[in-house]
Amino acid sequence: MFTGIVTAIGTIESVEQRGDTRILVACPFDPGAIEVGASISCSGVCLTVVTLGGEKGAARIGFDVSGETVSRTVRGMWEEGRRLNLEPALRLGDELGGHLVTGHVDTVGEVVAKNEKGGSWQLAIRISRAFAPFVAEKGSITVDGVSLTVNDLRDRSDGTCDFSLNIIPHTAEVTTLGDLATGDRVNLEIDVLARYLKRMQSLAG
Repeated sequence: MFTGIVTAIGTIESVEQRGDTRILVACPFDPGAIEVGASISCSGVCLTVVTLGGEKGAARIGFDVSGETVSRTVRGMWEEGRRLNLEPALRLGDELGGHLVTGHVDTVGEVVAKNEKGGSWQLAIRISRAFAPFVAEKGSITVDGVSLTVNDLRDRSDGTCDFSLNIIPHTAEVTTLGDLATGDRVNLEIDVLARYLKRMQSLAG
């Protein structure tokens, strides 16, 4: 489990095809504080550490990315030079600063607008018809691994939904969200509570 509070940005240094895709990520973590087999969220995707190297502040962490993961995440995400939002798995007793995040991407959304507002950035993201019912005003959603609150939403005639998010300067600086532009695609994970409520509603109906 994760909280959606990004602690570092990493960069994919190398990509190797070996059945699955092996990526090597450079980041400012301390490899001595991480174990092989640990889970780290990489832009919203829970991946398992398979190799460790480097030194404190300049770690080199290897992950295997399955074909299933590649097919369900943003196209071109697992390429050399790609920047990733990183968060180690939640430990018992850690502060829950965001919301409960599983690290399983539900769908890919598209940035349909980006506007500056009061020193922050306001993003509008379009989500597919299948997942639009899970988005609620003032509810939580994870965008590229970042826990955010839905400001408002607009249901469209084709069943899709555009929802808006406010990206404060700090979030824009310490995550990759500040680099997003109209037309970019992002990994989305809906609130786990919304998923269960939808299931209960379908059974009751």
